[in-house]
Amino acid sequence: MPARPWRRFSGLFSLVVLGAIVLVGLLAPVLYPAGPWPNVGDPLIAPFTSRLVPLGTDTLGRDVAAELVHGARVSLIIGIVATAAALLIGVTIGAIAGYARGWVDDVLMRFTELFQAVPSFILLIVLVVLLGPSIVTIIIGIAVVSWPPVARLVRGEFLSLSNREFVQSCLLIGVSPARIVFLEILPNCAAPIIVTGSIMVASAILLEAGLSFLGLGDPNVISWGAMVATGRPLLRSATWLSVIPGLAILLTVLAINLFGEALTEALGARRRA
Repeated sequence: MPARPWRRFSGLFSLVVLGAIVLVGLLAPVLYPAGPWPNVGDPLIAPFTSRLVPLGTDTLGRDVAAELVHGARVSLIIGIVATAAALLIGVTIGAIAGYARGWVDDVLMRFTELFQAVPSFILLIVLVVLLGPSIVTIIIGIAVVSWPPVARLVRGEFLSLSNREFVQSCLLIGVSPARIVFLEILPNCAAPIIVTGSIMVASAILLEAGLSFLGLGDPNVISWGAMVATGRPLLRSATWLSVIPGLAILLTVLAINLFGEALTEALGARRRA
């Protein structure tokens, strides 16, 4: 299959999957208003054996479908909010470093390298343990470990665009640095930032799942990672407890990555035009 039709198909597939996941997450309180916590039947009912619980029940008799739907809501909130916070930090630092240059650039880049010197997941675990496991602290932790690549990307774009004719013209007519940064340079490097942000959402979902799998997630909410961790001791006897949320994570991350690739090609073609 040619590359372009494949990109279009993958982009359409990713949009359909992501749209369905977002819709399910938004409708979670409507689909299961009682939440994922109530016991609805006997423990460990296998999937597709009961109309009341189509995806079965867990070890406490809770509906796996309700947990999956509410887990989608939690995972999406953490992924989107953490990515937005990381982009805000990274774009700000990268823009200042790339535009100011000189010693300001050196200081900010050394500060960025300080965060990159420690493995991101290890740093995330330390932050969550110190701050206490909750949705807010997980979002803060993911944002803290995710912004350095964005800062480097934006810095590189600013270093390249600062020498363009339209920026030099603005300097000659006395346009303020703030207007140049926010109205001239930043819109021209929005495409790679948007693409990077879409992929960061997938990374944030995986990081949250990893934390929950290790028992460092928010104990007051159900997430896909926590569901996988709950089913881990019963992989042989109740495989569905881990497989179902694991497939949800896989499908979501795959759809986001395919969407990012399609977006890269679309924005790249527009920039070349």
